[in-house]
Amino acid sequence: MAIRFKTLIHRSTMNILQLALLSSLFTAAPLLAADAAAKNHSKLVQIVHDATRQYIDVNAAVAAGYGPFLGCISGPDHGAMGVHYVNGTLVGDGQIDATQPEALIYEPENGKFRLVGVEFIVDSATWLANNPSPPVLDGQSFLFVGSPNRYNIPSFFELHVWAWQDNPSGAYVDWNNLVTCEGQ
Repeated sequence: MAIRFKTLIHRSTMNILQLALLSSLFTAAPLLAADAAAKNHSKLVQIVHDATRQYIDVNAAVAAGYGPFLGCISGPDHGAMGVHYVNGTLVGDGQIDATQPEALIYEPENGKFRLVGVEFIVDSATWLANNPSPPVLDGQSFLFVGSPNRYNIPSFFELHVWAWQDNPSGAYVDWNNLVTCEGQ
């Protein structure tokens, strides 16, 4: 009887340990997934940051074919995007390349411009004529903006990457509460 009781206690202890281990795995899984997402997030942000370093000075962007489009864009209820300097050739090529964003985004500050991020833009009709699904860049899905829109341009896909200014809402969210148009 004593041996049987010890076996029962041993089995109960093993079951508790197995449950504890299983529980810790379920608890750790979301943390591991979040860590993997953060590494992917920082990979694209780092690629964009490195590729656009040459455009810190807005004059270098202009010399490379980028030009201001629509002035400083403020959010409908919060935050801003800033001033987009768009390269029409890149927008029209129907391609997406992490090292060549179609738009560079600058925040106006006392008559100067500070690079804060980029926007990847592709005409939706051109993209869908050559691809079966909307664009994805390094695991990040583009947003569809239909027409008519506030920019008075044909429908397009877009993805913001805040590579030079943190965004408390996320590195790929359109509006950034830390960017403002008040300094123009």
